[in-house]
Amino acid sequence: MERTLILLKPDAVQRDLVGEIISRLERKGLKLVGLKLMSLSSELLDEHYSHLVGRSFFPEVKSFMQRTPVVAICVEGYKCVDAVRLLAGVTNSREATPGTIRGEFAMSVQANLIHCSDSLETALVEVPRFFKSEELFEYNDTLQDYVYNSSER
Repeated sequence: MERTLILLKPDAVQRDLVGEIISRLERKGLKLVGLKLMSLSSELLDEHYSHLVGRSFFPEVKSFMQRTPVVAICVEGYKCVDAVRLLAGVTNSREATPGTIRGEFAMSVQANLIHCSDSLETALVEVPRFFKSEELFEYNDTLQDYVYNSSER
């Protein structure tokens, strides 16, 4: 099973959409294995957004991500990186498909509610960036027999 990182951004926290978004992840059949509220340090944001550090808009991104705590989530599931990205919708929320998180609740490129790992390789780096191993849990989810067929478990 794959694991992936999700960050519910300050706009999701301020707009009281945290429960709605987590509910959508759970209803999809994704297994929550890590969940916490945290403030993001400058150092963590510089590392996480290292590909944007030199860009003119990076200071605004950094400031935005430090307005409030964020909710860090790690979910587990069969091909969950792609599943979460489909649930989230495209980065530019104005272009996101209705029914996706961004398509239903957001209008911005920056204030787009949710960050999710863009590939399994990225998830393997991002999950440990935000979660210590003891903050991630292994447990039997009894519904998995009803979410996946036997070849997917």
